[in-house]
Amino acid sequence: MTALTGYRDTKRMGDDVLPDILELPLADNVRVFKGAIVGLTAGYAAPAGSNCTKVVGVAEGDADNAQPGHMIGAKRVRVRQGTFKVANSGGADAIIIKDEMTRAPVFRTKGVRHSRTVVEWVNAHFEEVKAAAEATTRHGKLVKVRAFASGRSLFLRFSYETGDAMGMNMCTIASEAACRLIEESTGVRMISVSGNMCVDKKPAAMNFIDGRGKTVLVDVRIPKEMVSGKLHTTPEAMVETCYRKNLIGSSMSLSYGFNAHAANMLAALYIATGQDAAQVVEGSMASTTCEPCEEGVYLSVRLPCLEVGTVGGGTRLPCQGEALSMMGCLGAGKAKKLAEIAGALVLAGELSTLAAQSAGELGKAHKALGR
Repeated sequence: MTALTGYRDTKRMGDDVLPDILELPLADNVRVFKGAIVGLTAGYAAPAGSNCTKVVGVAEGDADNAQPGHMIGAKRVRVRQGTFKVANSGGADAIIIKDEMTRAPVFRTKGVRHSRTVVEWVNAHFEEVKAAAEATTRHGKLVKVRAFASGRSLFLRFSYETGDAMGMNMCTIASEAACRLIEESTGVRMISVSGNMCVDKKPAAMNFIDGRGKTVLVDVRIPKEMVSGKLHTTPEAMVETCYRKNLIGSSMSLSYGFNAHAANMLAALYIATGQDAAQVVEGSMASTTCEPCEEGVYLSVRLPCLEVGTVGGGTRLPCQGEALSMMGCLGAGKAKKLAEIAGALVLAGELSTLAAQSAGELGKAHKALGR
């Protein structure tokens, strides 16, 4: 139960790290040493073959021009303020209740009876399917396979534990191997290793309910004195704003984003730390709740789809690796900690923005700070 584990002995969210990360320029080609920006460099070596399919150019620029993505102007200031308010309220608690990456191949069967036969075979031979999948990876573990059928289409949703990698490539390769065994054993035909029930980079009820990647819960209690003295609003106003905006407003628009602006914080963190920025799509399906409590205001966020890793992919780039190192999140054994930090960052941004909107200060802040 920790956000920013290791930064305080109490394992509560402190003010040491998030503000520094929010100051960090987020361009892929900014090189950082010992937390200081020393210049912009771009070359072929770092991304080629790892993060870019084809490198087509090189650019150089001034470090002063590098700006944090989606974290400039009022948003950047507001999230920074939120981190201090959370820290000064005793910190936030974060827990991870599920950690599974998914891939869902789609098959063509002969009909509904054949679909049932295939599903029965997979259930009866799960250990064989598991062995075929895990033979392709040192770190991936197949946890379960769930079946969904419609007519001659059969979807098998494979769920994996992927260690400290985000794990999409791992899951794809492992699932392909498992599907070859299923094809050979049942006569079914795999049409695509990704059948859109995974569900990758798309908002979906499947992920909202069942989760994908890490499902994180985070909460904090803000004292009445801070709500009135520092946030310039009241607990009642914050609760009503959250209710009418995040719950009623999102319901009426049929949105899966029951939050104020979770995507802003995730986009900045994902770019800074070498994550797949397109997965902000499902990451934004966060639910923010605000309730009155004895202390003042109780604020919580549920994030069912935090698809983050601390090894592989963009984490190998110099700037992104340095950002992870600053948080103590680079390498093996750190992915859950990064997910907790992501949850705490979203919570801080939600707190500050809900307070500003309930106080009628949002427009004034954007006008003053340029965005």
